[in-house]
Amino acid sequence: MAYTAHANEGGMPRKIVVLGSTGSIGTQTLDVARRHPDKLEVVALAANSSVDTVLAQAHEFRVRNIAFGNAELAHDARLANAHGGVEVGFGPEAVAALASIEEADVVVNALVGAAGLRASYETLAAGKVLALANKESLVVGGDLIMPMAANVDAARRAAGVAPATGPAGALMPIDSEHGAIYQCLLGERAEEVSCLWVTASGGPFRGRTRDELRGMTAAQALKHPTWNMGAKITIDSSTLMNKGLEVIEAHHLFDMPYDRIKVVVQPQSAIHSMVEYSDGSVKAHLGTTDMRIPIQFALSYPDRWDAPVEPLDFTQLGKLEFYPVDEDTFRCFKLAKYAGDTGGTLPCVMNAANEVAVAAFLRDACGYLDIDGCVGAMMEAHEAGRGGGLQKVESLDQLAEIDAWAREASAAWLAARAK
Repeated sequence: MAYTAHANEGGMPRKIVVLGSTGSIGTQTLDVARRHPDKLEVVALAANSSVDTVLAQAHEFRVRNIAFGNAELAHDARLANAHGGVEVGFGPEAVAALASIEEADVVVNALVGAAGLRASYETLAAGKVLALANKESLVVGGDLIMPMAANVDAARRAAGVAPATGPAGALMPIDSEHGAIYQCLLGERAEEVSCLWVTASGGPFRGRTRDELRGMTAAQALKHPTWNMGAKITIDSSTLMNKGLEVIEAHHLFDMPYDRIKVVVQPQSAIHSMVEYSDGSVKAHLGTTDMRIPIQFALSYPDRWDAPVEPLDFTQLGKLEFYPVDEDTFRCFKLAKYAGDTGGTLPCVMNAANEVAVAAFLRDACGYLDIDGCVGAMMEAHEAGRGGGLQKVESLDQLAEIDAWAREASAAWLAARAK
């Protein structure tokens, strides 16, 4: 696999593509770019349908390549004359194609949902660095993505552009939890790692019973106590599905068996994750609850740039609390862990069912507990042979077919429940 050296390896800014530029991660990525114009140059932007916002971003950063996942926008008059020389693409294929444009060095994949998988695939296939905020890329397609990342790492080392020590940097996690683990592992021997500790805030419903959760509304679930995130990921945080997805991601990213990945609730969200070593030592990554910190590190690695936010003031922190995860109440967490441990195409089905159920909940088309009900029903159906039955992951086309079945079956299950 060919690798083209980063522009800034010769003293010029790194050229970045931001997929999902209007979402929480995307807008904060652009804020990091504003703070470091000498180090980062935005060369392409993509979003689903936020035309006015993308056009404003494109004008600000003088971007010549933009794309929209919503193909119907091809007829939008606002895009007829975006600005001089701009190239505009429409549809999911156009969004994914931005990942391989020649001038790009790094692709920030902040797309929401399974749609981000193809973009991650195209990024690594083109030999570019993937700064990954899209969970589903690894949850659904980790068996495909990680070998590709290893190939790009090898190409970076062969080209002499990888850091002298530490990971080669082909895949940089943007999640606060995985970014924290990544940093806690730097300079350490893999064989001396005892386990990974992934921290969870517990979400807005920490301490509630299942009976209390039954009547929860979308408005209540969207009130996250410590993080400001998009709607889908905030609902996932409330059900703890988000933490289950992160366990699967950690398994792929760090080649760690599931029985050595532990989760602990840390309500203050001051500890972003920890690594425990064979001698009993534990490294913890602490910092302000602001995603610009892990975003910036993913873009600056192996360097550290000036802090994008005010550092954590430990004199004001007050306390650190730790609690076990209530897996019986928050069933999505247990289901996600089971899907990951089982492997194959089961995480694909689990993820698709969750996306459909969360979308339905956000529009008040199902109850809160219908989310884990739908996910569990679809996983059982797939293991029983529906949707082609449980299979080894082999291709994007295979995953797309199973994903489509799971979405259709999930919608039918929710519709039946609503009657």
